[in-house]
Amino acid sequence: MSTQNNASETTGALTDAGIAPDKKTFLQSLTEDWWAVILGTIIIATVLYLTNSGTTITLPAYKWATSEDLFGKILSGQNLLLILETGVVFLALAAIAIGLSGGNVARFAAGFLFIYFFAIISFIIAGNKSVSYFGLEYVVFALLIGILLGNVLTLPDWLKEAVRSEFYIKTGLVILGTTILSADLIKAGLPGIVQAVIVVTAVWFFSLWLSRRLKVDDEFGVILASAVSICGVSAAIVAAGAINGDKRKLSYVTTLVLIMAIPMMIIQPWAVKYFHIPDVIGGAWLGGTLDTTATVTAAGDLVGPVAVKAGVIAKFSQNVFIGVAAFFIAIWWAYKKPKGEKGESLIKAESPGLKIVWERFPKFVLGFVGASLVFSFLLSPATAKSVAPTLNGLRTVWFAIAFISIGMEAKFSSLVKLQGGRPAFTFVTAQIFNIFWTLLWAYILFGGYLFPVPDFK
Repeated sequence: MSTQNNASETTGALTDAGIAPDKKTFLQSLTEDWWAVILGTIIIATVLYLTNSGTTITLPAYKWATSEDLFGKILSGQNLLLILETGVVFLALAAIAIGLSGGNVARFAAGFLFIYFFAIISFIIAGNKSVSYFGLEYVVFALLIGILLGNVLTLPDWLKEAVRSEFYIKTGLVILGTTILSADLIKAGLPGIVQAVIVVTAVWFFSLWLSRRLKVDDEFGVILASAVSICGVSAAIVAAGAINGDKRKLSYVTTLVLIMAIPMMIIQPWAVKYFHIPDVIGGAWLGGTLDTTATVTAAGDLVGPVAVKAGVIAKFSQNVFIGVAAFFIAIWWAYKKPKGEKGESLIKAESPGLKIVWERFPKFVLGFVGASLVFSFLLSPATAKSVAPTLNGLRTVWFAIAFISIGMEAKFSSLVKLQGGRPAFTFVTAQIFNIFWTLLWAYILFGGYLFPVPDFK
């Protein structure tokens, strides 16, 4: 990244570093949630400042079609320098958080650069025109690379120091808040908002009910339900943060989300065409079931421009539930008082109140919501639009690093072994329910039965 004129446990510190809680400084006691907010805010503020001062921020290029493009543009000296500069900036930001919280900066730096290298590889693979045509994103390749590394290699300590998937993705989620704008929700109109409410609510409770029927523990069930019903990995991270979820379970769910996304991106657009589903309905269906705006756009593009617009708007309506879900899940989980394996309470014995809710609330969501509010109401649409490509590019770097890390933490054997494979069966069944339930409401809400058919032409 260059400029020229014209992003431990969910609620714990980044690292305990062997420091007793009562001996920690203020900075050492900050959780990774707060560091995600701090780093995300620094990035957003810096981009806004540089852009408003007339400085152009140049990010590396990754899109290519031929071998000439690959060696002449992507692997050119100038672009490789931009890639290196971007990595140094991200390393510096992350190392500040690690160092001030008492971590080993030297080991972290070595591990971070190793992970960053493979994140860049995932960008280059996904940047190929033919790969992009099939809607395969960098997240798929980052996860696959991470899984390969994690299942083939025994991770050394210096690398483990940098495998901090939640920290990276939370920082990216704070930046993602800049894309959730009130104008988009207004543009979504009543059909999109109603579909989001009905789909998210019904699918979430169905998923949790199914997990209980299959004797999957509630901690797993909440993360699964949130991932299926709202927006995949991002929602799973938020839910895990709200309940102090086990990182292994979060990694498990993330792996399931990305594995399931690939056939959905291929089969659903085919089904829209084969069954002659109207494009606007097909787009709303894609937006309500696929997990990211990028996958919705890629799948919608296989149908047509109307499907793309309807899908993206439906997805925006659903994404707003990230913050809402975090708030209600934190309250519900605090009052629920989950039991340990031997029946002991995992939460303080006193009656739950605002203090416990606040302790369990994922603080990085505050950064996400704050960014959304600032970009919706304090900045002009022109300013928000001008910085969007840069912020999106920087966010994807955090996400790519996160997915490499998630892959390293995931074990394919756990998909079958963990709780007898019941969580995986729960997820797949809930996703199938989600697909048909969303299609039904897409027909009802976007097919002219309750509201006029939206004109996205």
